[in-house]
Amino acid sequence: MPADEPIQIVAYDPASRELFASERDLLQAAIGDWVVDGIHHVGSTAVPGLDAKPTIDILAGVESLTASRPCFERLRSLDYLYASYRAEEMHWFCKPDPSRRTHHLHLVPAGSPRFRDELAFRDYLRANDRAAREYAALKRTLAKRFARDREAYTDAKAAFIGAALERARGQVSR
Repeated sequence: MPADEPIQIVAYDPASRELFASERDLLQAAIGDWVVDGIHHVGSTAVPGLDAKPTIDILAGVESLTASRPCFERLRSLDYLYASYRAEEMHWFCKPDPSRRTHHLHLVPAGSPRFRDELAFRDYLRANDRAAREYAALKRTLAKRFARDREAYTDAKAAFIGAALERARGQVSR
């Protein structure tokens, strides 16, 4: 497998909406039979104005991890490469490969905590400009510190994401 490309945070690109829409249509045609709760634009490129890695993150709700395995071949035909990352929660893919990522795809059981949290975090950042700015600043700092260590970069964001999810849950329960 090729080496990971360095982490790079760039200014928000409004084209990410169209890039997601085009990819969603391809995915719906290829794996729609396995999708039970939509194909969603998640991650920082799904939040207007938020600085992000130039990678479109996509969440697809599936019945189960086992039931969605047969769609892997169809995803390969769209240049998605499977990696066993957080395999107890999701099937994770990148496109076209780790050395040049344009898309990440998460096949996640619909209704699972992971599925709900990815959508809740996106929605929280969309609704809270201050939190989005704080998250952008954190990501820029972490990208410099962990430019070649994606796992450390992701782990270092966990406390912020956890706190944001707690605030989002508090807003919902009121």
